[in-house]
Amino acid sequence: MLWDDFMNSLHRDWRGDGKVDDQLENPEWIHEWMQRHRLRADRLPDAEQIASLKKLRERLYRMSKAFVDKLMPEDADMDALNERMALGQVIRRLEIAGEGRYILGLVAVDEGWTAIEAEISSSFSQMLAEGEPSRIRFCDNPNCLWVYYDDTRNRSKRYCDDKMCGNLMKVRRFRARKKAEAAAAVSSRESSDDSER
Repeated sequence: MLWDDFMNSLHRDWRGDGKVDDQLENPEWIHEWMQRHRLRADRLPDAEQIASLKKLRERLYRMSKAFVDKLMPEDADMDALNERMALGQVIRRLEIAGEGRYILGLVAVDEGWTAIEAEISSSFSQMLAEGEPSRIRFCDNPNCLWVYYDDTRNRSKRYCDDKMCGNLMKVRRFRARKKAEAAAAVSSRESSDDSER
């Protein structure tokens, strides 16, 4: 989805080295992201537009955090989201999807970063309106914290990727358990030695 892909543009190294990369400052990532979501702008964002994108990302993060904490987002954030969407005028367009199927799409009237921010805001708002905000999650890996929408039936997804973050956390829990068992064994031997003296 556009909204979570955008939010995860702040990339933390999930293995825990502490490195944080802001992909909004990476022209190659921005270009690929725009292609992936069929977004159009005649040029890459300038410094002012990047600052505006970061502000939007922070707002969506705050709102997502509120839903994760089972709270309502701030009225100011809702108002700002609505203001951002109002700047992205669209027209409806009917297209053939193949095999006798049609899709009704929305095409931005203006192409540029204001329209792109409106699309991001709309994507997040559509998820809130048509989905379940209670399914917004942050990865349980404290070094990752990627945002995702938990679409599992029983709402049990804990990691953004079970093979990467899930396996890493499983290995960490296993090692911590083994370390605790070893420490308990050493402590038990020392207690036994003390009682024999």
